[in-house]
Amino acid sequence: MKPFSVQLPLWVAVACWVAFAGAPAPVHAQAAPAVAATSACPALLNRTQPRLQDEAPQNLCQYSGKVLLVVNTASYCGFTKQYAGLEALHAKYGARGFAVLGFPSNDFGAQEPKSNKEIADFCENTFNVKFPMFAKSVVKPGLPDQNPLFADLIRQSDSAPRWNFHKYLVGRDGKVVEAFGSVTAPDSKALVAALEKALEAKP
Repeated sequence: MKPFSVQLPLWVAVACWVAFAGAPAPVHAQAAPAVAATSACPALLNRTQPRLQDEAPQNLCQYSGKVLLVVNTASYCGFTKQYAGLEALHAKYGARGFAVLGFPSNDFGAQEPKSNKEIADFCENTFNVKFPMFAKSVVKPGLPDQNPLFADLIRQSDSAPRWNFHKYLVGRDGKVVEAFGSVTAPDSKALVAALEKALEAKP
């Protein structure tokens, strides 16, 4: 911007300079921390997913820096009892920065046919599930409208769900550490050992 060509009296110029120097910083100048927080979110988590019970959008960046176990679930499956083991893991290791994230899906055997609200009620009433659950979605590759989160999990791990209760262990850095098939119980030695190792690792 070109300087003013109008010659202001000296006292007016001094008064303007003092007023400007004492003025508070513009509000937008304080937005830097928010930008930094967003850029710190791993690409895998930098997305929103609808919450199971009310479909309210949830930003997965809230789980940045945590070790995660991402699981595709179903209510009418032979592995449905694994809900109890998943909740036990979530409760035991939660204070150390761990969370289970559940994603119901009807992809395998049509074993999750009900609404999101009905699934939420089933999980709470049958297994007292407290870990975060998200709306029913498509997780199987090759099907229309596949959940982009699962597309990225599959890409990172080279392991696609072949049935319900496939598990992805994600490190604090947002990278898949290991994938476990449906037959691997939540309390299996292999899964627990990998989980504890991920909790001890630095991001």
